[in-house]
Amino acid sequence: MPPKDIPLTDDQIEAIAERAAEVALEKVYTEVGKSVLKKLAWLTGAAVLGLAMWLSSHGSLPK
Repeated sequence: MPPKDIPLTDDQIEAIAERAAEVALEKVYTEVGKSVLKKLAWLTGAAVLGLAMWLSSHGSLPK
């Protein structure tokens, strides 16, 4: 059976809207956090690779 239309009060609508906004904001924060961590990982990898190349060019790494 299809659900029947149930009238909602303004307070119920407001509560639903607030919860939806919280969930949406949480998802945005999660995606931003993932993006920042991914960029930080790339930057760290590039720095380590650059340091290794620099040390290698100065004969500081064992062969």
